[in-house]
Amino acid sequence: EAVITLLAEAYSPSGHVDHLTQVMGLHPHYLESFLHSQFYLLRMDGPLPLHCRHFIAIMAAARHQCSFLVSLHVREFYRMGVCLDWLKGLQYVPQRLRNLNEINKLLAHRPWLITKEHIQNLVKTGEHSWSLAELVHAVVILAHFHALASFVFGSGINPQVDTQNTNGFQAVYISNYCTCDLASDHHLDRDLSSSSHETTDSVSELEALMDRMKRLQEEREEDEASQEEMATRFEKEKKESLLVGSGDLEDEVMPTSKVSQFVEDATFGYQDFARRGEDNPPTFRAQDYSWEDHGFSLVNRLYSDIGLLLDDKFRTACDLTYYNMASHEDVDTTMLRRALFNYVHCMYGIRYDDYDYGEVNQLLERSLKVYIKTVTCYPERTTRRMYDSYWRQFRHSEKVHVNLLLMEARMQAELLYALRAITRYMT
Repeated sequence: EAVITLLAEAYSPSGHVDHLTQVMGLHPHYLESFLHSQFYLLRMDGPLPLHCRHFIAIMAAARHQCSFLVSLHVREFYRMGVCLDWLKGLQYVPQRLRNLNEINKLLAHRPWLITKEHIQNLVKTGEHSWSLAELVHAVVILAHFHALASFVFGSGINPQVDTQNTNGFQAVYISNYCTCDLASDHHLDRDLSSSSHETTDSVSELEALMDRMKRLQEEREEDEASQEEMATRFEKEKKESLLVGSGDLEDEVMPTSKVSQFVEDATFGYQDFARRGEDNPPTFRAQDYSWEDHGFSLVNRLYSDIGLLLDDKFRTACDLTYYNMASHEDVDTTMLRRALFNYVHCMYGIRYDDYDYGEVNQLLERSLKVYIKTVTCYPERTTRRMYDSYWRQFRHSEKVHVNLLLMEARMQAELLYALRAITRYMT
């Protein structure tokens, strides 16, 4: 507790332990890495002026109507007291910042469409042009806040009520979550006041998942699928991932957003192309352009040290383990963590050729896939029911860990597409 308070006071934009820090604080080691990189991104030396960084954060969070994050950075803006006109909406913002709208929209919803031409349009626009260093800074902020919106909605984080409401910016939130129960990490079955047969079901679900993990581990050691078979399994999983959850959202009417002054082309989203039967995202082969071998060094070269901080954050999320699964101890969960991370990348068309995507189907039940798809691609539609419906025997902290993995996988996927386009523009 004391560590979390110290970290929040030093590094959190709100300067105190808000709901976001409280929920992330279930994983203090990760929270420290997250707050360090966010602090560097928003407060330390870097290519962009401080007020621009906060406005870019607002633009990113508004893509998903995440009023929790928007109001947080609106407050920061008031604190700085410069360019307050911008808060009236995008038409009051300099053209150079408005030019980020296109890449903000593509990164948030369909990053595979980003090309070197988009980069060229930003870097070579006369008086409104961006330097490559500024653009990398902006792209990292956009990806960070798109992904953080996924975490906020996935964990049902509520805004603090600003009792003074000094800035006239109403904190709105449509969530039937209560954060207090997430932060007090107990088992879900106790929350759901479920009947005894449901509890039995969820116990047997857990046992079945443990058995599948064990069997997959044994199969791995026995025989290896051919490269062709591995490629086929990926394409099949990618195609199926496009259909997951799309039927469940058919009749959703999007609420009129209280943050719409920061959004352009509000109806552009991920779900469109899956429904219209348009092309899948083309396959992006990770060995041709990976974070470790390509993205990391480009980011570090153009915006010093952020690459190291992001790398630390990605690794911390992926390596985080307590060797527990619900009530079971001494369990190696590596396989499960990798399936979650790779499934997100699969939805974005990114393929690791050394990974057997058959494992995703074995390990991730349908209700979990619907949850992952929603939290990652249209987080504003996440409901408490989706959160409760998967892994019913697991603790809240374990589900928050899932959300951390989804957030980092999403951020890395966005960065890979943007950085690849920047590399192509430079070469």
